[in-house]
Order: sequence, then structure tokens, then C-alpha cells
Amino acid sequence: MARPDTTTPPSQGHTGLKREVGLVGLLWASVGAIIGSGWLFGAQKAAVAAGPAALLSWGIGAVAIIMLAMIHAELGGLFPVAGGTARYPHYAFGGFAGMSFGWFTWLQAATIAPIEVQAMINYARHWTWADGLLNEDLTLTAAGFVVAAVLLGVFVAINFLGVRLLAHTNSVATVWKVAVPILTIFALGFTEFHVSNFTVHGFAAHKAKGVLAAISTSGVIFALLGFEQAIQWAGESRNPRRDIPRAVLGSVVIGTIVYVMLQVVFIGALPPSTFAGGWDKLDYPGISGPFAGLATLIGLGWLATILFIDAVISPAGTGLVYITSSSRVTYGLSRNGYAPQALQYTDRNSVPWLGLVIAWVAGVLCFLPFPSWQRLVGFITSAVVLMYAGAPLAFGVLRKRLPGMQRSYHLPGGTIISPLTFAVSSLIIYWAGWDTLWRLGLAIVIGYVLLGGYCAYASSKGVPNAPRMDFKAGQWLPVYLVGMGITSWQGTFGEGSTGNLPLWWDIVVVVLFSLVIYYWALAVALPAEEIERNIRGVEAVDAGGH
Repeated sequence: MARPDTTTPPSQGHTGLKREVGLVGLLWASVGAIIGSGWLFGAQKAAVAAGPAALLSWGIGAVAIIMLAMIHAELGGLFPVAGGTARYPHYAFGGFAGMSFGWFTWLQAATIAPIEVQAMINYARHWTWADGLLNEDLTLTAAGFVVAAVLLGVFVAINFLGVRLLAHTNSVATVWKVAVPILTIFALGFTEFHVSNFTVHGFAAHKAKGVLAAISTSGVIFALLGFEQAIQWAGESRNPRRDIPRAVLGSVVIGTIVYVMLQVVFIGALPPSTFAGGWDKLDYPGISGPFAGLATLIGLGWLATILFIDAVISPAGTGLVYITSSSRVTYGLSRNGYAPQALQYTDRNSVPWLGLVIAWVAGVLCFLPFPSWQRLVGFITSAVVLMYAGAPLAFGVLRKRLPGMQRSYHLPGGTIISPLTFAVSSLIIYWAGWDTLWRLGLAIVIGYVLLGGYCAYASSKGVPNAPRMDFKAGQWLPVYLVGMGITSWQGTFGEGSTGNLPLWWDIVVVVLFSLVIYYWALAVALPAEEIERNIRGVEAVDAGGH
């Protein structure tokens, strides 16, 4: 198939993006998204949930993320377009599935910035001026809500300066964000390390359920997320087919090494008295800022000072990246015809300004139902992995329908890895628990009302670029969403679940169900000529603007 050259600069009109970001900018965008508030809290939350076996949680999470990253690396090299993760299912399954996964993608992008703001406020409790921002249960007070909204507004304001400046600023900030965790690893590891901490209450303190729950609800997967940022910025990459796969895979390798080592030194550096009553009773002065509190406890006051500074810089950098990505996803949704054309309009710095405003409004709303870091983590993890789940499905369809497409990165064993990745994604969603998934389900319904309502309006009015819904090709999606909800409700994870589906049997059910959905989706996906039409349509818009 002859494909247009999408590496040429797009029109610089009111709907064009500038291709100004190189490999380093893309790599640091992904690394900067991965190393955010997750490193500040993830090790402590995982240790409480699973004890030393939290290392197994990080291992499982890393394998899952690496599988997803390899899938995305091939797709990102194939389709270097802005908001790429929102578009892959559109190519393979048409309008209905494309609209759905587009909403999932926007949902996670718009809701991660608020969690970074929450992390900044959590660590700010170290200073007396922040005493009135959080309640005892770490939820926001009225004053905290106002401060959080203002901080989110600062992220948005900085984004208006343009992606080139943002990429350079993010690259500098990411060097700091990587250096501080590495410094922490060496400082804690060489100052105080108790090997006996890994066995004193047994290695797997809360057995298999603790290990699995930690993956979704204690920040493990959340901490490792972010590699897709290079893909979301693809429309602004100078050499996307070469640089995107390298940035995606490189960022995951860097993030995995940093997080596993942080977990090791956190467990080893803890004075045994801090968890004498068990890992679920872990406590010490300053634990609301886990690493800074631990540094103070073992006499590393200088490190604590650096960590309190980093508690502002790291989450802020990640929040900035995700605000950027959120606006690019809304841009991509509009390009695909799922949202009004106004979302494509850019200012003189080629910034999709309306998408930024919407990201701020959505972020502020997130502080209402999910006001604490821990509760936001479960929701975000589920939304992100649900977004990721569309990639292996699209990957499988494209390998089957269009095997001859030129791929800058070709995943070895992709036809085997792809269904396994979809099954693993489903497990991560399931482990988030029923109390998280029913809220996610409500957010999905809201998305269908908003985007589905616009698509129906656009079709009835003959709006240009109005998408075809292709319900036949997406018939498996409602079954998947409802099936995952029922399985979660009947399982043992999360408040409100019935426990009728015991541990291990639930894993078998989720894996088998996922494989049925995967091969069903491949069987009913669009034919090759329709997929080519979708690709040509989207790329033609991106190459030339409106």
C-alpha cells in the first residue's frame, strides 16, 4: 500500500502542529512521565500491601509494561500521529471502538495531572503553611481544593508557551527527576541496609493476593506508566519512525531499573521497629512523605531536604507532560471526527488551546470524587490499562489484515505476545478491584453520552469527517466491558465484591475470557481495504490540515 509521507511538516494553519521534537525530547517525555509521584509513594504503598514480596509485584508489573511497550513501539513507528494511542483501534475497528478507546485514552491523560498535584500537596505537609490543606485521611480540605486547582492551572499556563520550549524544559527537569531517585538508592543503600527485613515476617507477608493487589492499587503499575507519551507527541516529532520505538522502549528500561532498586533499598533501610507489628502496620514519623521521612529517621537530613524539593519538581514535571498529552488526545479525537472541529484549533505557538482548558476543568473535577493519592491510583491504573488494551487488539488485526506494511520496528513473536498482552492487561484491570471499576464504568458511560451524542449529531447534520460507527466490527467491546465488570463484582478484589469467584479461579476466568474476546475481535475487524481507507483518511488530515 502506498502511504503518504507523514514526516513532512504539516500545514502551519490554525489546526497544524509543528514537528520540533527530537529523540531526546521524546525519550525524556516518556521518562519524565514514568518518574513522577509514583517513586515518591510506590515503594511504601507496595511494601504495606505485599511486604518484601512487593519485589514480585514490580517484576510482574514490569513484564506487563514491557509487553505493552513493545506492542506500542511497532504501532508508534507505523503511525506517527498526534494522540496515537487514541487512534489505533479506529484504524482496525472503525468508529465505535475507535470512539471508545479514544475516550479511555483521554480519560487517563486528563486525570493523571490531578494525581501529581495531590502528591505535591501530600509532601507539602512537611511545611507548616500546608497544615490546612489536607484532612487526617489525606483528603483535600476546601483550602486544599483551591490550591490544587491553582496548581493545575499553572501546568496549563506553562503549556501555552509551546511544545518546543516545553520539551526542552522537560528534558532539563527529567535529568533532575532521574538523578534524585538514583542518589536516594545509593544514599539509603550504603547508609543502612538490613537484609533480615526481607524475611522477618516472611517474604510474602500477605501471600499471593497482596502481591497481585499491589500491582494495581498500591502504585506499581501506576508508577511504571507513561511510556506512551512519546507516541502522544508523535505529531510533533522530527523523525517519528526512527525515534518513537527507541523512546518507548528506552523509557521503560530506565523506569523499571529505577523502581525495582528503590523498592529494594526502601525495605532494606527501614529500622525493624517501624514494622514490628507487621508490614500492614508500617509506621514512622513523616511516613506521609515516605522516602523523606525515612531519610530523616536514619540521619540523612540533607537527603530529606533534597527529597522535599523533588516532591515538587517530579510530580510537577509529570503533570506538565500529561496536560500536554491530554490536549493532544482531544486534538486526535477531533481529527478522527469524534469531537468538534474546534478542538483542533491552535494558537500562534501551535498549541491546541481548547484542549488545555478542557484538561484543567476535568482535572479539577477529579479532586471531587477522588481526593486522595491512594484512591486516584486505582482509578488511573484501570483507565490507563483499559486504554492500553486497545493496542494489542489493533496490533493483531494489522498483522493479520496488512502483513506487508513497512514497519520501522518489527516485534519478534508479535502474534503470540499480542494476545498474551491483552490477557495481562485484563488481569491488571481486574486486580484494581470492584470499588474502583464501578467508578470507571460510570466514567465510561459519561464518555459514551458526550462523544456518542456528538457523533450522532455530526452524522445527522452531515458534518465533514463525521465517523462511521462500524458497530459490527466493534460488537465485542460492550461484551468485554460488561464481562469484566461482572467478573470483578463476583471476585475477591476491592470493597463490595461478592467473593463468589475465588483467587486463582478468577485468574483463569479472566484469561480465558480475554482470549475469547481477542480472537472474536480479530474475526470481526474491518477488512483490509476499510483499514487502509481509515489510515489514509487520518494521515491525509494530519499531513495537510483542514
